[in-house]
Amino acid sequence: MKKYLVVICLLISLTACSKGVVEQGRQIETLKKGWKFTKGEVENGEAINYDDSKWETVRVPHDWAITGPFDPKNDAQSKKVVADGEKKQKLRLGRTAGLPYMGIGWYRKYFEVSADNADKKLSVEFDGAMSNAKVYVNGKFVGEWPYGYTSFAFDISDFAKVGENVLAVRLENLPQSSRWYPGAGLYRNVRLVTTNSAHVKHWGTYITTPQVTDNEAQVNIKTTFVGSEKCTLLTEIYDSNNQLIAQKESGAISGNETVLKQDFQVNNPKVWSIETPVVYNVLSKVVSNGKTVDVYKSTFGIRSFEFISNDGLHLNGKRLQVQGVCMHHDLGPLGAAVNVSALHRQLLILKEMGCNAIRTSHNPPTPELLSMCDTMGFLVMDEAFDEWKKGKNKNGYTHLWDDWAEKDLTALIHRDRNHPSVFMWSVGNEILEQFTDDGWKRAKFLADITHREDNTRPVTIGMNREAPAENNFAAQFDLKGWNYHTHLYPWLKEQHPDWSFIASETESTVSSRGYFDLDAVPRKHYTRENLQCSDYGLDYCNWSNTPDVGFAMLDDNPHVAGEFVWTGFDYLGEPSPYNVEWPTKNSYFGIVDLCGFPKSIYYLYKARWTNENVLHILPHWNWNQEEVKTVPVHVFTNFNSAELFVNGKSYGMRTKNTKKKVYERYRLVWDEVKYEPGEVKVVAFDENGKPAMENSIKTASEPYTLQLVTKYTKIKADGESLSFVEVNVVDKDGDFCPTANFPIKFTVEGDGTFHAAGNGNSTDITPFQSNERNCFNGKCLVMIQSTEKAGTITLTASSDNLKAAGIEVSTY
Repeated sequence: MKKYLVVICLLISLTACSKGVVEQGRQIETLKKGWKFTKGEVENGEAINYDDSKWETVRVPHDWAITGPFDPKNDAQSKKVVADGEKKQKLRLGRTAGLPYMGIGWYRKYFEVSADNADKKLSVEFDGAMSNAKVYVNGKFVGEWPYGYTSFAFDISDFAKVGENVLAVRLENLPQSSRWYPGAGLYRNVRLVTTNSAHVKHWGTYITTPQVTDNEAQVNIKTTFVGSEKCTLLTEIYDSNNQLIAQKESGAISGNETVLKQDFQVNNPKVWSIETPVVYNVLSKVVSNGKTVDVYKSTFGIRSFEFISNDGLHLNGKRLQVQGVCMHHDLGPLGAAVNVSALHRQLLILKEMGCNAIRTSHNPPTPELLSMCDTMGFLVMDEAFDEWKKGKNKNGYTHLWDDWAEKDLTALIHRDRNHPSVFMWSVGNEILEQFTDDGWKRAKFLADITHREDNTRPVTIGMNREAPAENNFAAQFDLKGWNYHTHLYPWLKEQHPDWSFIASETESTVSSRGYFDLDAVPRKHYTRENLQCSDYGLDYCNWSNTPDVGFAMLDDNPHVAGEFVWTGFDYLGEPSPYNVEWPTKNSYFGIVDLCGFPKSIYYLYKARWTNENVLHILPHWNWNQEEVKTVPVHVFTNFNSAELFVNGKSYGMRTKNTKKKVYERYRLVWDEVKYEPGEVKVVAFDENGKPAMENSIKTASEPYTLQLVTKYTKIKADGESLSFVEVNVVDKDGDFCPTANFPIKFTVEGDGTFHAAGNGNSTDITPFQSNERNCFNGKCLVMIQSTEKAGTITLTASSDNLKAAGIEVSTY
């Protein structure tokens, strides 16, 4: 396997206020406020003089469908899903969450062009528009981009005029176009970019390093220049302390589109790693007649990596186990609309669990996510497609393949090839072509494009049968990704000893936070009348397995570079195993629920993925003593042995045992513990048999009061930052009540607004925007949003017969 030595350049997220930011010839204006929106077809909706005064005023990013209402008739799909073990078609009701994302939506935005900019170049950039975008300026068609996940830009210089202009966007989501909730609308950021005629092209820098050592890194920068006038390019490199460490100016350049190569040397480089995600900065300056007329900002990180067939991934010369999760793009109660606060919170929760990698399943992510991964120390599998020409959905990508596959893949690579976090390209997930005799030709087509546009990273794909290993399909990829099918790895290694592997998708364990079935045995695709899954982490789907089985596969096959668990967070849609039941609006796959509350298996992964001492007891200890006689107690821990006590009585010591059933390799289990209210305590022992840590849970008494907790006590007064407030039901002693399920009302006063609420219950179809929400197993979440006025926000939570609670959040 080829070794990848790279210095990566990241185009900084150019988020600006509504007035824009001007820096030496380049003006970037992020178009957030003042959009007009309506749903449904509009005749002449692009026209300059169209009266849109009765349209809704919205802020972008915007998801028109997240407000609901939920309805099983919304995109009900009759499908036979082989992966689910189905033998015939079934009417799947919650596959896309039962939200009304289908249909046409129109957006209009007025913007000004000053006389000073009359001779400038003007572009509009979309980080993503869901979907089938058609863009107009002043009533004239500019261009289109159908794939809703791709970032794209159009030059609108010939369409705009000095004075007032109108930008109009028509979007249309077709039914049966997705296997999960895709969102709807201008759900990612939109920008106007004004430049001089001589400038650096959109996504116009590409940085690699052919050599990296402890003492120096060779930095090669390719910059694409646009313009007819003669200019020079001054490139400056700054370290993480913003100190200039290298610079070089080119000779005279001109031409409509010229690629300029410059080579640098960085001495004593600080490498980018999971633990130390150090980034450098680049300023690409276009100079004309001694004046800087354009500045293009980038950041980059120096690192080398290599996939070794017998030893997985080596980052900067050291073996690194990929501890990854798959993530869909929605943000739970917020829908698909990008929110930096919510993205950052998700990554913090995953980081605390020990996660070090994200798979952007199954589509190009928002650029803000990659920027955060760069600075927080996450690796990224950057994924392009869920289907190719051979379709999975009636109105899926199959209709775009011929005209758009190369354009979409090229756009993804050009946008993202400079992120230090991105360490592989995935061109597909469980693609149906993998089972055909000539599917390898399409695989080669995409692999060749990827190598052409960026040869510094391997190309991979998520396969899910043995067939592609034998029909030339898998051979097209540098890194072989397999989803599930843990039994295949020894056979694959035996058949292809020189291949390098990664478990591109694993587990698909299903669970509901805080709900426990007291048989606590592994169950495949098991359904219950209450439409929940047990939180013991032993329920799984037809195609999948529990975490314990996945851990064993990796331990027994150390040549596999690591895994991406399906999924990090619950997401909207795909509520397996409840594919035909309603109401079920979101998945059960997450290690973390839809609101960001860890499920029990979070601690199983944390015990495996971190060096932090973990000692987590499950289930809760609030049961009906007349109905429940014994309770299976599981402990998720990275200690090898522990002793269990109930009200001081010992139930003996358990030790992880690799010679017995797989579940005893990774968890400590007491199968039958007599239930009596009180305290459950676990004492863990170190390698010398000495007590090293203890933890306990108690039986809570009747719910007494609400408790509000947040880490987000101060947020920006920017009209979009969020504070996430956890609402807990506790008894008079402050002990958590794990079985509480009743309505709670919320009021918000001051310099903020109530934005959304959720509880992690897959069966709750209360609109997320409702300020009354049932708690689910003792918890719910409230999101309050700042205004643009600094001050204080007060949230009050109340419920009948309980003591109310309040909390203050300051904005600045």
